[in-house]
Amino acid sequence: MKTEAMVCHMPGEALKLEMLDLEEPGDDEVLIEIIACGLCKTDLSQLEGKAAPYPFPVVVGHEGAGIVRAAGAAVRSLRCGDHAITLGIGECGQCRNCLSGKTNLCELWLAEIMEQPTRFSLEGKRVSTYTGVGALSRFVVMKERSVAKIRPDVPLELACTISCAVATGVGAALHTAHVEAGSSVAVFGLGGIGLNVVQGARLAGAARIIGIDSNPARARQAIPFGLTDFVDPAAGDPVAEILRLTEGGADYTFECVGSGVLMQQAFAASRAGCGCCTVLGVPPDGEVMEVTPFNLQMGRTIKGSFMGNIKGRSQLPGLLDLYVEGKLNLDDLVTHRLPMSRVNEGFELMRTGEALRVVVSFQGD
Repeated sequence: MKTEAMVCHMPGEALKLEMLDLEEPGDDEVLIEIIACGLCKTDLSQLEGKAAPYPFPVVVGHEGAGIVRAAGAAVRSLRCGDHAITLGIGECGQCRNCLSGKTNLCELWLAEIMEQPTRFSLEGKRVSTYTGVGALSRFVVMKERSVAKIRPDVPLELACTISCAVATGVGAALHTAHVEAGSSVAVFGLGGIGLNVVQGARLAGAARIIGIDSNPARARQAIPFGLTDFVDPAAGDPVAEILRLTEGGADYTFECVGSGVLMQQAFAASRAGCGCCTVLGVPPDGEVMEVTPFNLQMGRTIKGSFMGNIKGRSQLPGLLDLYVEGKLNLDDLVTHRLPMSRVNEGFELMRTGEALRVVVSFQGD
């Protein structure tokens, strides 16, 4: 079949609307009509060639939400008409990792991570997909294990955000760092991921949640998510200010930008003896985080978190239950809604920091 998709042919080039060939779903696959797709900083890093694990031409977009239009004969958990979200990390539910209760990194996904299968082609040539999704397309074909059924009463333009931004931030606070009630938290970077770390820490009952961002507008924007204090790095050393506010260092720190320098600052701002620094941001290719062994020996720990350590099919849909219950803020997260024809404008809004989350859709074209 044919599908319209926004394709990036070379690093740094604008996305271009193309008519792609899309393979029909196999026995264990589903066809999804994408209704809404959130734009993510990792998509932008791929487009700019800064952190680009997938070959060009490429269809980016992994925060996809839509409606199942066809299902293979072996598919059991989804049927036509179901609302669903695409998953950058699938969940087979049977491998050692899926059964361990410790990680969301499915072994089948790990085996495919650098050679994600694609169902797209253009004039007979392969078109890759970011994280195996490529949700900036009117239709996608996905393995059943990479699709999660969701409740139908949440607008898809909001529901799409849980598949990356919300999962990564909230999950990092609850499932990776295990933030405790009454604790102090410092979040470096208050974009889509950072704001969800903030509300994840709020859900955990953190007493003090400090945000650090070079954009002063974030001080106001982050309050509805649970922020208690804001630090502007332009006003002075943010590490020193966090140490002062927390009387010795935050119990939990999070780096949400993808900067080696900020990762080092987040680690330095954690409390000696018991502080936990969690790294979420994806840095440019080749960038490193420098840590001296002595600072580790002082009892601090560093953790990495991919998609918040939340299992895509069995745990992720539960985030929408929290939204319906009024415990999770999605409405203030999506600041811009654009038709797919303006997707390049959406990425520019992200690049300049004007947007928190941009959601695009073919429905408005």
